[in-house]
Amino acid sequence: MLPGLVFTESLPPLSDPAAAPGACAIAVATHSAETELPTAVAVELHGITKRFPGVVANHDIDITVQRGHVHAIVGENGAGKSTLMKTLYGMHKPDEGTITVNGKPVSFSSPADAIAVGIGMVHQHFMLADNLTVLENIVLGAEPTRGGVLDGRAARRKIREISDSYGLGIDPDVLVEELGVGDRQRVEICKVLFRGARILILDEPTAVLVPQEVDELFGNLRELKSEGLTVLFISHKLDEVLSVADEITVIRRGTTVQTVDPKSVTARQLAQLMVGSELPIPELRESTVTETAELVVENLTVRSTGGRAVVDDVSLVIHQGEIVGLAGVEGNGQAELVEAIMGMLPIESGRITLGGTDIGGWHTRERRENGVGYIPEDRQRHGLLLEAPLWENRILGHQTERPNVRGFWIDRGAAKKDTRRIVDEFDVRTPGITVPAASLSGGNQQKLIVGREMSGTPKVLIASHPTRGVDVGAQAAIWEHLRNARAAGLAVLLISADLDELIGMSDTLKVILRGRLVSEVDPRNVTSEELGAAMTGAGPVSSGEAS
Repeated sequence: MLPGLVFTESLPPLSDPAAAPGACAIAVATHSAETELPTAVAVELHGITKRFPGVVANHDIDITVQRGHVHAIVGENGAGKSTLMKTLYGMHKPDEGTITVNGKPVSFSSPADAIAVGIGMVHQHFMLADNLTVLENIVLGAEPTRGGVLDGRAARRKIREISDSYGLGIDPDVLVEELGVGDRQRVEICKVLFRGARILILDEPTAVLVPQEVDELFGNLRELKSEGLTVLFISHKLDEVLSVADEITVIRRGTTVQTVDPKSVTARQLAQLMVGSELPIPELRESTVTETAELVVENLTVRSTGGRAVVDDVSLVIHQGEIVGLAGVEGNGQAELVEAIMGMLPIESGRITLGGTDIGGWHTRERRENGVGYIPEDRQRHGLLLEAPLWENRILGHQTERPNVRGFWIDRGAAKKDTRRIVDEFDVRTPGITVPAASLSGGNQQKLIVGREMSGTPKVLIASHPTRGVDVGAQAAIWEHLRNARAAGLAVLLISADLDELIGMSDTLKVILRGRLVSEVDPRNVTSEELGAAMTGAGPVSSGEAS
């Protein structure tokens, strides 16, 4: 059993017949493995309806989650999954319906109420303070104290125990602003476990993990499950859902469609329940690669503030009509490489040319104006103004380009018209273009960004996780847009944690490890397991050292 996760204060003994069901659920980790608790309901949602202005996010939702089970919730973007989980976590109050936790009706006014009964949530978009350390973020609001002051030694010891037990690889003393997306997610998971949650809500927990890390996470979930913990698991990766879940509930258009046994359905059948179509497959058709080099990176080196080479002598060429995939575990330099190409980070040495012109001295705006599109890895931090309406987000990063401007002035009418085109063409589910970006689901936010960055016929597209957090239907649509743009001559640098996407959508596939390009593999022959091994340095799959 994981050290430090047992709450024993003010709990009646398990042998006490008057013990409340909720207390029994919280104390289950202390219960002897030899005395197994009977299966019971951990969470029951009945008739849950949640309305927002102009949209009904959830309508008459019914879900029953058994204690000690992994219960997956799947559905397309905008189906209402995240809204439902935020309601369970106390971030929203339902307009109709009831919530029961461990046999007791509950009414949450805030997440603190949910945490108090043993519910923890790891959000798809992280709830971390960049200017605090990992330790400070984890203990915030749950600080262990001695003599009225923070007991940093106890907190650090407990965090390291959790990190070691679950293979999270967390350094308690690093600033969160220095972490990549994958590390931030692991901090969030540690934060929930630190608070002793017995019901875990995981929103897209594997989005940034390689296959080996996914296997480790699932092994940990099974261990938690064996100790009586309950997991609600939201994911768009249907094969993963089928491998880890005990039950799967499908939500479509805000209401429950069906709860199924994963042993009785296939991924394609689940996709059909979700979106009415078969599971898409990422694949390129005939080659469209030309001899014309559009983006060339030569011997590029970028150093961190501490002096470490986070991008170490990297060279690559992307031709017109070519998608170059870059595979790597989060934190191995791909984010810094992208930011250097975009002019967001200074380079120590090396050269970047666009269409034969050295752009090393250009500002980010100049690179954008000369045809470099950019889909950032974190849409909420770098891709959107969450409180601004959709049509203003359409302009973001393209303030000097048509159709957004006329002369020196923003052309609101043209920008709004083009936003409507993007909404229609990329199937952005929204009640209108004047609603704030924060009101959209994560997947619909992503579709808006992809539509914006593929507008105006860019020459180069830097695409960091372009399908992260989108459903299978939206994935297929984004892949098709990329294929069509590639056929028209677009040069694409594709970074993704989805190895099937990298393999299927890349003409050329390179592996980055500790800031260096260590190999180039043939996407037509490599498997996701082999690619994952190369990414972690566990196995060579090189078809020749990367140039």
